[in-house]
Amino acid sequence: MSDPRHVKLFRSGRNQAVRIPVDFELPGDEALMHRDGDRLVIEPLRKRGLIALLQSMTPLEEEFPQIDDSLPSPERVL
Repeated sequence: MSDPRHVKLFRSGRNQAVRIPVDFELPGDEALMHRDGDRLVIEPLRKRGLIALLQSMTPLEEEFPQIDDSLPSPERVL
């Protein structure tokens, strides 16, 4: 846990905002926010897992080579 920092609150349109110091920066450009009693908690938005990753990928355009997937002949056991 890092040491607390004194920050100023300000208005951005109709919203209250806070400037996040560089040593508290979160990755990405989205976060989750919730209240915990009288605390305001801001957490980085984590990817939802493999499905989200696969949905974000673009399909390959190249053709895959043909492979021989026939079963090998059974070996004789002595």
